[in-house]
Amino acid sequence: MAAELHPCSGKLIGLSNSNRTAQRNQPVQEFNHGLVLSREPLKDRDVFTVRIDKKVNSWSGSIEIGVTSLDPAGLDFPSSATGLKGGSWIVSGCSVLRDGRSVLEEYGRDLDQLSEGDRVGIQRSTHGELHLWVNGQDCGAAASGLPTGLWAVVDLYGKCTQVTVVSCEPPSLAERDTERETVEEREQEDEEEEVVVCGVREGEFGGLTSAVNLAAATNGTLEEVPELPPTHNRPDKFPNNLEPETVLTEHQLFDVLNNAIVSLYRSEDNGGGDLGGGGIARDSGTGSRGDRGSSSGGGSVNGNSSDSGGGTGNTGSVNSPAGGGGARLGAVTGGMLTNDALLFHEKCGTLIKLSNNNKTAERRRPLDEFNNGVVMTNRPLRHNEMFEIRIDKLVDKWSGSIEIGVTTHNPNNLDYPATMTNLRSGTIMMSGCGILTNGKGTRREYCEFSLDELQEGDHIGLMHKASGALHFYINGIDQGVAAAQTPAVVYAVVDLYGMAVKVTIVHNHNHSDRLRRNNAIMRALSPDVGRPRPAHSLTPDPDTPDRLLFHSNCGQKAAIISEGRTALRPHATDDFNHGVVLSGRPLHSNEVFQVRIDKMVDKWAGSIEIGVTTHNPAYLQLPSTMTNLRSGTWMMTGNGVMHNGTTILDEYGHNLDRLKAGDTVGVVRKEDGSLHFFVNGVAQGPAAWNVPPSVYAVVDLYGQAAQATIMDDVADLPPLPEDSSEGPTVMSPGSPCSVAGGNSANDLRFHQLHGTNAVITNGGRTALRQNCRSEFNDAIVISNRCLRDGELFEIVIQKMVDRWSGSIEAGVTAIRPEELEFPNTMTDIDYDTWMLSGTAIMQDGNTMRNNYGCDLDTLTTGSRIGMMRSATGDLHYYINGVDQGVACTGLPPEVYAVIDLYGQCVQVSITSSSGPQDNSLCTSNITEKSFPIHSPVAGVAHRLHSKHGKNVVLLGEGCQAARVGGYSHGIVFSAKELKTDELFEVKIDKVDDQWSGSLHMGLTTLAPPELPSCPMSGMSPSLTQLRSKVTWLVAGSEVRRNGLLQRQNYGASLDRLTVGNRVGVKRCSDDTMHVLIDGEDMGPAATAVAKNVYAVLDLYGRVTAVSIVSSSVLEDAGSVKAPSLSSDSCSEGEEDRTPVEGGEPALVPNTVMAFLENHGKNIQLSHENLTAARVSSYNQGLLVTAQPLPRQQLFQFQIDRLNASWTSSLSLGVIGHSPDRLNFPSTACCLKRSVWLLQRDSVFHNSLKICENYGPNLDTCPEGTVLGLLVDGNSCLHLYVNGMDQGVAAQDIPTPCYPLIDLYGQCEQVTIVTNNVATVGGESVKARCQGDMEKADMVDGIKESVCWMPHAEVNPNKTCEYQALCSRFKDLLTLPDGYFNEDAKYNLCYCESCHKLRGDESYYKRGEPPRDYALPFGWCRFALRIKPHCDVSNSFKQWHIAYHGTSVGALRRTLDHAQLLSGTSSIFSVSPVKTEGPNGYSEPEENSSNSLPDRDRERDREVPRVQLSPTMRYSGLEIFAPKVQFRDPRSHCCHQAQVGFQVCVRPGSYKVGPQTLGAIEPLDPCFSNTEIEWITKDQGGTLLYGLLIRVE
Repeated sequence: MAAELHPCSGKLIGLSNSNRTAQRNQPVQEFNHGLVLSREPLKDRDVFTVRIDKKVNSWSGSIEIGVTSLDPAGLDFPSSATGLKGGSWIVSGCSVLRDGRSVLEEYGRDLDQLSEGDRVGIQRSTHGELHLWVNGQDCGAAASGLPTGLWAVVDLYGKCTQVTVVSCEPPSLAERDTERETVEEREQEDEEEEVVVCGVREGEFGGLTSAVNLAAATNGTLEEVPELPPTHNRPDKFPNNLEPETVLTEHQLFDVLNNAIVSLYRSEDNGGGDLGGGGIARDSGTGSRGDRGSSSGGGSVNGNSSDSGGGTGNTGSVNSPAGGGGARLGAVTGGMLTNDALLFHEKCGTLIKLSNNNKTAERRRPLDEFNNGVVMTNRPLRHNEMFEIRIDKLVDKWSGSIEIGVTTHNPNNLDYPATMTNLRSGTIMMSGCGILTNGKGTRREYCEFSLDELQEGDHIGLMHKASGALHFYINGIDQGVAAAQTPAVVYAVVDLYGMAVKVTIVHNHNHSDRLRRNNAIMRALSPDVGRPRPAHSLTPDPDTPDRLLFHSNCGQKAAIISEGRTALRPHATDDFNHGVVLSGRPLHSNEVFQVRIDKMVDKWAGSIEIGVTTHNPAYLQLPSTMTNLRSGTWMMTGNGVMHNGTTILDEYGHNLDRLKAGDTVGVVRKEDGSLHFFVNGVAQGPAAWNVPPSVYAVVDLYGQAAQATIMDDVADLPPLPEDSSEGPTVMSPGSPCSVAGGNSANDLRFHQLHGTNAVITNGGRTALRQNCRSEFNDAIVISNRCLRDGELFEIVIQKMVDRWSGSIEAGVTAIRPEELEFPNTMTDIDYDTWMLSGTAIMQDGNTMRNNYGCDLDTLTTGSRIGMMRSATGDLHYYINGVDQGVACTGLPPEVYAVIDLYGQCVQVSITSSSGPQDNSLCTSNITEKSFPIHSPVAGVAHRLHSKHGKNVVLLGEGCQAARVGGYSHGIVFSAKELKTDELFEVKIDKVDDQWSGSLHMGLTTLAPPELPSCPMSGMSPSLTQLRSKVTWLVAGSEVRRNGLLQRQNYGASLDRLTVGNRVGVKRCSDDTMHVLIDGEDMGPAATAVAKNVYAVLDLYGRVTAVSIVSSSVLEDAGSVKAPSLSSDSCSEGEEDRTPVEGGEPALVPNTVMAFLENHGKNIQLSHENLTAARVSSYNQGLLVTAQPLPRQQLFQFQIDRLNASWTSSLSLGVIGHSPDRLNFPSTACCLKRSVWLLQRDSVFHNSLKICENYGPNLDTCPEGTVLGLLVDGNSCLHLYVNGMDQGVAAQDIPTPCYPLIDLYGQCEQVTIVTNNVATVGGESVKARCQGDMEKADMVDGIKESVCWMPHAEVNPNKTCEYQALCSRFKDLLTLPDGYFNEDAKYNLCYCESCHKLRGDESYYKRGEPPRDYALPFGWCRFALRIKPHCDVSNSFKQWHIAYHGTSVGALRRTLDHAQLLSGTSSIFSVSPVKTEGPNGYSEPEENSSNSLPDRDRERDREVPRVQLSPTMRYSGLEIFAPKVQFRDPRSHCCHQAQVGFQVCVRPGSYKVGPQTLGAIEPLDPCFSNTEIEWITKDQGGTLLYGLLIRVE
């Protein structure tokens, strides 16, 4: 037949190449409707073969192929091939479907794994069998009994988007001979009983027998492997021998030997799995022929051995001769003579539903019923036959789960019980982790696994051995003998109980299991074939190093390359798991297994995980993630450690989720059985103990981690410490436990000697109690040296549990750690020890004082405890920084600090406050026992978010809030989400007794950043009405959730608060909300509070102003962020910001920065390497500084020269490694290792974009722009433009880092701003800004600058092309210059680049009372000259800002009258019609009397009404500001322009009303359509302020 496709096809198919090529259109948008059929029906033995031309990764699934009896000429094509009915057989993935129903689940090659260029074909044999061919290899019979007259079907499904027909002809001659030989043998089998394997007679099998014997001798006993059903017989050729010169690839060898290997069983007592001289019994019966099969296995076969004895067997058993020595291959009988697969019996529990040809069982109504889910097999188990099921579905409602076992009861005669354990005879069941016989427990702890803990996807199996022993298997792992003697005839039984809802029988002949379990056997059979590695040689070279490599058995989505050194997930953007890989051999003691992360993707959460396992990778059925394995596994995941899927350490070392490409992770098991992890070569301390000696290394390429390579050279690794229990002495960069900004001179740590249950991590700064829920003591830790006089040793409580009574105990001892025999608790010591336990001061174990000023048992997570010995020998305790007074006197001079992690206290860390203190602290009086009141210091205090209610004004850099009108609309939020146990506290500054009610406070899941920009007139007027997201609040003494009353009489009433009172809120670790009044905790107000919440308060009623008194950092001021570096107010100037006092750019002496001599080849340095210029071309202009950038130091440089001949401009950033020997590429975007780059308005990390719309577009920065980089104390990168912080650009910047500049495109020269040049916060900048703000005034504490403009020397707009274009249009209007301000610096451009460079906000307030207005983004303002008679200062201070759109023809007339006019007509505008406006004003009548002169008409008309708006999004609409077309005299291009006015409006002279255009959608996100139009008739109520022009 012709190798062509039928012209009728699926609706998305396009045919070409004479109907030989098919392509699915819209492959990224659509995944189906790609069905094509052959032009003519297939002839017998013709293989219809197609080649996969193109694939995409957007979808799952791929090509599907098969045959159908449906004529394509009249076919209504379904969306996919699996929808074909009426006689269709389709191979999909590795399953075979008939008319859409699965008939074979595991068959041949997985079509989803084929790549571009692979060939796949379909064939109907002369016997009516369906065969799949992949790359010229026959995959065996997929189905039988096919009719004639079948068309080939190809479905371009999912990833497969294009195929080409390459042939339609019978197999090659060699394949034909093999097929003929197989047919002849089938005929001979009716007359003789010779054993045949793939067409090779028993006499020709000596080579295979020898090879198998060799494998057995090498590996010991062989792994049990499943039997192959008769449908999998393949006509593959088999060589007469396996001589070394035989050349076969590994894949060919797998295909040839697979049928032989899968028929072997492991030797078990007198079972038939031995390898001997006998042949391999071949199943010659199939369902279609029916010539030899036996449904009950009643036949027998005698196998004659050519070597040493034969085996004879009866049904269901195998007899193996005793002689022969070594492994022997016996004849497998009975069960091998039938294809009667294990299925579920039709008779089952009352709630069971069977599907998938009785291979799947599901319990109905799983949320209503938990039992009546018993199913049994359709026949008894044969000896050594594996019955295995997969858990498909669980529900999280019931206790208990699946139970499995065997029973002697025939399912046909059994009255099924509700649960199988109710049966009192002939039943052995595994339930939980125990064994029940006849419903009674016989073994309580059978294995480490509990069936109740298994997850979806886990496998459970059982096997009835020939010896009578019953074994259970969990995920392929034998759990040992469950019962020694079981009856000969038993049925497998499964009870879908409790959580278990659905299971499927997993046949052991599936392809993946076959390859996985026979991997080691195959390599032993062919040591030199297809895999020439010394490590796999049968006689390894003793000189060859025992190299650590990845094992070839890996996760479903993983692959091993580079000769076993590299593991990767090839499709990391499609899947995030199934990437588990193990080492090829166990680790030696003290051997470091280390991998480097080669590639990451930014699509998923989570990252690489590493650890060890006792499971051999050759036999392990790998889970989707390694933390799902419930036995013999230790893994580091994130910054925690898990053992058998359970977390044993919460806070351990560096967070693996923060690692980047190029970082390394490692693991080592020491001789003492302790397990240690490494991150970038830094030991993280002990993670586990008593780890067995023979463990394999495990790497889980999870989430972001896409590829990793084993680091062989361990010589470069730092040696393990002699005693690693102390942990590292150098913190890994970015470790979550590190405290930034701490005093480097402070060397206080925990000593390496400690109590039995204590663990020291984080470089000796953190101590925790392991097994905290089973152990409550033996966790004493001690300082590494004596305390100095006046030195504070302070710790913060990081974790507590609510299991025990009692809590932390703290004190000092004069006993040296080396001499201390650590007791159970420190109060057991009877000499030289002083401890505080609860409220009792104890000396040498005896109470010497009760009711001390604090109670340690009441402290919670986040509390700080400090101890100090004064110079006079007094012991002081500090709670949250407050001195509790003298605890005892007469202490000896040398004492060590002691912490007992007792009872509820689990983990503590030393704070950076530890160290020498001011002597005044030692004698401070106890004023209160609450949290200290912190002053709002920049970078330390909490902040309020810029999104708030419309009556709120933020002051003091967001630390203060005031309500300026009314009694409501005063909602404010915290700037960031609150951390667990983080207190957000405010002090009441002002109250107004004319109102009732008071402040409301609580927590909300409403994220302020998601709200529209401030002001938010649409926000709820009070917190009790805020219901868009879940909100918990306290109002008065009531607790409400989304406004609904939850609780009354909670704590002191907030209505009684007055000036000076403090109120705070926090979310505790137990998911409860607590409110604190003046530092006193009122207790839990609400439960089940979400994790990601913001603090929210409502300045309601009496309370009109508050200020924040809490800090965003719990530990201490040493770890806080440095103060802001913002200058006074060098921004656009619509609203000036309060200057930061003492805003110096660095907290430490500035490092003098200069450019490095190593740079791009087109760079020339001058002026002592402070100036860099690109001397040719447009690239090769990379620069780095010679010195690393210290934390908190601002590095600035100025753009000196731009060249308009090029496009684009400079980029800048930091690089995280030394640039001394860096080979600079042509551009910075080619750097891909530890680089953070700011380019245009985006942020890139290692050439991958991580952020968009950040800051101004750097391509628009003009000459004179000063750019800066700063890395703050939290390792966050900031960009500064003309001294203004643009916010955080990137996080986790390493130390050290070097500033990087790329002089690209237009930017040709830059100069570093030294200390002699004005920097951010410098005096010269202050003076310059103040000089420009002569007209600034104060309005209710808000500093306003109406006409402010940056100094001309640093004016970012002087080269703005958009402003220049608008200026040229203004010149075309020929308006007199006398109307405009002579000082051009007051002209402002509001294009995107200019307003971002200035750091403008979108909305501001102006006037008395304050009213919101929007900046006219997209327009350009030209300042107008103010008339001398106007009260300028009063207008600027008290009037509101609004906008008026007008026509070009009305401009001159409006400017002549110096006020807005209504009804002006021109050729550009339409005369308005008299209408009654919605605000009660009538439109002026233009033509009331045509006979009157103009002067009389003006006098007779009504006073004109003028339309205004607080936003140009309304006034700038074309109906108000008609567009005109003009030609630019410079570029000769045509543009459209609009004009309008920015005006000052006197409060009270206008009326606020709705828009009159009939718009439905909001015109401005921050102004309601009902308040967006202002109407005024007051001719003196407006003052022209600026001409606005917008050009398209």
